[in-house]
Amino acid sequence: MIEKVKKYPIIPLFYHDDVVYAQQVVKACYEGGARFFEFTNRGEKAFENFKILRGYITENCPDMVFGIGTIYTAEDAERFIEIGADFIVQPVIVAEVAAVCNKHNKPWIPGALTLNEIYQAHLLGATIVKIFPGNAVGPDYIKGCLGPMPFVKMMITGGVEPTIESVSSWLNAGATCVGLGSQLFKGNFTDDFSPITDKIRVIMKYLDS
Repeated sequence: MIEKVKKYPIIPLFYHDDVVYAQQVVKACYEGGARFFEFTNRGEKAFENFKILRGYITENCPDMVFGIGTIYTAEDAERFIEIGADFIVQPVIVAEVAAVCNKHNKPWIPGALTLNEIYQAHLLGATIVKIFPGNAVGPDYIKGCLGPMPFVKMMITGGVEPTIESVSSWLNAGATCVGLGSQLFKGNFTDDFSPITDKIRVIMKYLDS
């Protein structure tokens, strides 16, 4: 996962009750060049819709890595892995969730903020540590944390804007990847999802240059 995410460092984070709408969002992100997608476990239909999206992605976005976010319990980690989650993302650190991911050989991305939390996540086997909320600290904080812990891979979420300036500021500070949430999906895309595609494509083109 690490090598692929370095090449495709933008990870859209999204949830919607309407699975058809969610499919269009996933496809728009894929067409823009995103190869990772985190569907967040934040609604009553999260499990059902994830299962449908898993099939849709396998058929229509074959090289996309599809994970589930906002996981708190080992039970939820188990059931989403069972239906095809490629990776598990948490807003916090739960050792039991780490154990489930390690058992199934699935990347585990727990949330942390302080140096102690980041290191504890690393000790428990985090593939990448999610720094959240990013807007509470800023790129200089990431650079500072990586000074004593250059071996930790970090993903930044919260406050990352879908612009070249914002994304590159985090990556230049040493982040391995960034999560793009509400800022990427502002607007009503019922008839035209191309603005999502265009935002990602512009950033990916810059990163590839």
